[in-house]
Amino acid sequence: MDGQAGAGHTEADPAVLADDGEIAAGGPAAGGSAPAPGSSSVGTPSPGGAAATAAAPDADVRTPLAKALAIISSIGPPVTVATALLVYFGWARSDAQARAMGLDVSLFGYTVQDYALRGIRSLFFPLVSLLIAGLVWLAADDWVRSQLRPGRRGRLAARLSAAAAIGGICLAAACWLLAVVLPQGAFLAVPFLMAAGVLLAEWGVRLHRLTLGRGPRPAGRLVVQHRALETTFVFTLVTVLLFWGVSDFAQVVGRGLAADIEAQLPSLPRADVYSHADLSIGAPGVKQTRLGAASAPVYRYTGLHLLVVSGGRFFLLPDGWTLARGTVVVLPDNDAVRVEFGNR
Repeated sequence: MDGQAGAGHTEADPAVLADDGEIAAGGPAAGGSAPAPGSSSVGTPSPGGAAATAAAPDADVRTPLAKALAIISSIGPPVTVATALLVYFGWARSDAQARAMGLDVSLFGYTVQDYALRGIRSLFFPLVSLLIAGLVWLAADDWVRSQLRPGRRGRLAARLSAAAAIGGICLAAACWLLAVVLPQGAFLAVPFLMAAGVLLAEWGVRLHRLTLGRGPRPAGRLVVQHRALETTFVFTLVTVLLFWGVSDFAQVVGRGLAADIEAQLPSLPRADVYSHADLSIGAPGVKQTRLGAASAPVYRYTGLHLLVVSGGRFFLLPDGWTLARGTVVVLPDNDAVRVEFGNR
């Protein structure tokens, strides 16, 4: 019984090693006995057997579901960053617009969904431009990598990789110097150009590694960690630069929207307010009319335009409202007041 138990234990070890993809070359057979002299070495692995055995688990793991999950995980971070940029842009745009109107964005009580919806319309052109640039980059990367194959023009690919790395570094450095020297007069596209320079330099460095002309070498742990840190730093730097550029762009858009409201005030919906209590709205351009009986008066206020309804409140602008000298009327959205909307 003891010998059988020991033999069973001996047979379990190679099974574990086989699951891990490791084969001990020249080791004994499962039964613990060496093959007899002159016998056929059927159990001896061929020179390519170890590689085939090691690759077998990988082939089993790379199922269609695993490939789909890998694609989703690779797309996830860009989608997350794009969503965060969208929400941040909506907040920055609303904040700049509110400040231009003499208000604080917290008064409106916008939600995260409100900020995202407000940012979509203004970001159509930048997002389409980034997607087109990404498609062009993928086409260029595919063409350059095709030149790295044996028998192709490897020198041209090497020159392109070096030019991309040097050009990207120069572009990023020039944009950073411009932002430091002229922080107030820097162009709106400086953060985006800097991000493009960082990505271009990283692309050139990666292509240069492929054009060294050396055979495949096993990557050590330090090399893998270095590449992972490099990718993390580049991704973080580009993300910060995108937030910087989005913030500047949102401020310009927000101030422009505030100026549009001043210019298009007569086209905003008319808002007539009715209340049983005297609201004492003293904004210029607002007219008060007393209706009903003396015992149950009804006050009507005209000369108002609807700006937005948010956070359980009406935000109204009086006739003649301007950015320089204007008052925003804020009323609660409840049964205490009744508001009628219409066109002039």
